[in-house]
Amino acid sequence: MAQAILLSDVEGLGESGDAIDVSPGYLRNYLVPRKLAQPATTASLEDAKRRAERAAEAERKAAERAQETAGLLSKTVLTINHRAGEDGKLFGSVTANEIAEAIQAARDIKVDRKKIRLSDPIRDTGTYMVEVELPGGTTATVKTIVAEAKE
Repeated sequence: MAQAILLSDVEGLGESGDAIDVSPGYLRNYLVPRKLAQPATTASLEDAKRRAERAAEAERKAAERAQETAGLLSKTVLTINHRAGEDGKLFGSVTANEIAEAIQAARDIKVDRKKIRLSDPIRDTGTYMVEVELPGGTTATVKTIVAEAKE
């Protein structure tokens, strides 16, 4: 058996950075030419270990940033003015795109409109709690007030 370090995820073998045992022919004829793995040497094993540590550190920092952003968004109150009738029904609706633009304007945080969870578009004036999914699986709840636009 030959030892190799995976350079990318390979189904059935492992994930990037894993040290695996494979047959020498499989390593030489399949994995190396496709740049999926490299032969394991002492230096390459140490390099893979350092890369894994850096990746874990970067992931931890990204999770911290997501938590900070979630805390900031949870304290945010958005006010969206929209034309409405006398009974409080909106002419049209407030969509995820409008909420994303309001977050961008209020906190200068860019949020993908697809990550804003609305079961249905908002069609009435009032106060709504809108969930926003952030990177790393973190979610934040943003208080959104939909008011009638004064003309």
